Amino acid sequence: LHRSVMSPAALVRRLVLAALLMLSPVGASRQARRPNVVLILTDDQDVCLGGMTPLKKTDALIAQMGITFLNAYVPSALCCPSRASILTGKYPHNHHVVNNTLEGNCSSKLWQKIQEPYTFPALLKSMCGYQTFFAGKYLNEYGAEDAGGVGHVPPGWSFWYALEKNSKYYNYTLSVNGKARRHGENYSTDYLTDVLANMSLDFLEYKSNFEPFFMMISTPAPHSPWTAAPQYMKSFQNVSAPRNSNFNIHGKNKHWLIRQAKTPMTNSSIQFLDDAYRKRWQTLLSVDDLVEKLVKKLEVNGELDNTYIIYTSDNGYHTGKFSLPIDKRQLYEFDIKVPLLVRGPGIKPNQTNKMLVANIDLGPTILDIAGYDLNKTQMDGMSLLPLLRGDKNVTWRSDFLVEYQGEGYNGSDPTCPGLGPGVTHCFPDCVCEDSYNNTYACVRTLSTSWDLQYCEFDDREVFVEVYNLTADPHQLNNIAKTIDQEILEKMNYRLMMLQSCSGATCRTPGVFDPGYRFDPRLMFSNHGVWARRFSARSL
Repeated sequence: LHRSVMSPAALVRRLVLAALLMLSPVGASRQARRPNVVLILTDDQDVCLGGMTPLKKTDALIAQMGITFLNAYVPSALCCPSRASILTGKYPHNHHVVNNTLEGNCSSKLWQKIQEPYTFPALLKSMCGYQTFFAGKYLNEYGAEDAGGVGHVPPGWSFWYALEKNSKYYNYTLSVNGKARRHGENYSTDYLTDVLANMSLDFLEYKSNFEPFFMMISTPAPHSPWTAAPQYMKSFQNVSAPRNSNFNIHGKNKHWLIRQAKTPMTNSSIQFLDDAYRKRWQTLLSVDDLVEKLVKKLEVNGELDNTYIIYTSDNGYHTGKFSLPIDKRQLYEFDIKVPLLVRGPGIKPNQTNKMLVANIDLGPTILDIAGYDLNKTQMDGMSLLPLLRGDKNVTWRSDFLVEYQGEGYNGSDPTCPGLGPGVTHCFPDCVCEDSYNNTYACVRTLSTSWDLQYCEFDDREVFVEVYNLTADPHQLNNIAKTIDQEILEKMNYRLMMLQSCSGATCRTPGVFDPGYRFDPRLMFSNHGVWARRFSARSL
């Protein structure tokens, strides 16, 4: 977008924004000294398959000026549950958003009533005196007529520019503080990533200087339909999806949904996923521009040194892994691991951190930055602030929970009747990326002695997958049948504990921590159903 020419509509928007800002309550001068926070959230950006490679400016302006978390994860590898975890600081079993549908509680009336009033932006605005700004994709079903349409503005947002439904680049509707604004397909006025950049710059230009601010900028990139800006459509012509050892191979010893993928993939499938991979990178170049514009504006305003900038994604992605063409929502590293970069006051430049962190930590971190007492929240996550400051002898988690409830219904796909009932997100050659019984929970453990993932599926088999990522980083070999039985029992019990945890109980010692206590008798006294399921399981 060319900022040198301002259309009449843009002028009106700026005047409206300026008027709203003048009406904002003026905070005490001491509040202005509290740090500002900017959260940039991309959509479906992986880290395992090179998803950060195109972002040279972002690397220079955030990663090299701050800290990169090398083991950052999401508790659910799907947009809506993951975004709900960011906003609430809770695992999916506590915020009850289980998939991308209204029926799965994605932006439903129930979500709006039970969870939205207690999100971290709501607390920032009501309890901490922050002015708050949102622009971009919120939740996949936001704007649905059955849930209030675009007239619904969640509590906690001073300025609200939210995309109706799922990611698009052109021909979309924004809720502008509850009023619908339709955009077309003119690059200079409608390309969503650039529109978000310009809205953000306008906010920084006209906001109140008497209150600290929080901005959440949620880009469509690199989500499908992967529409690049015109100037980037020919970029990365020689790039293709990584051919790692788990590319285009049969997912033996894995859940049936993975095993059903056709191996080897057809040439047309490989060409399709390579094209998607290339286009994803192209869309990210506009995100890189957004980051550069934002940092420069903060610097010009004299606010950069007092602003934390957090860059992350809602989930990872896969292209051709275990012969699944493209999607997310699986339990493997490529889908649950995400980029996480932070720069800001007190953070030394060019650092990396190997601690196990999750997006449920973002809300507690931002509230901690704002000075809010985290004991007053019901959040499951932990504040990253001690890690950002480089505090010594920080006690940290060694595991966290991954959980997902498969989409689909108990009926057959008419185009793929041979696969039976319940499949969804199927490709023309009847390779399906999800099913109603692709419902699982995992303990992902990273300690000094173990790099382990233990998963159970909620299906008739009660199928189990276990991976030793030290020996098998690409998760080729399911060791559920060969791992030590005692470890298996401990992981099963730890999974049950995490699936029922809330708040502080989600942060108890993991299986390989010194403070961990395991009593096998508890499996039968407290969790009878789960225990019987485990003992009857044929591994």
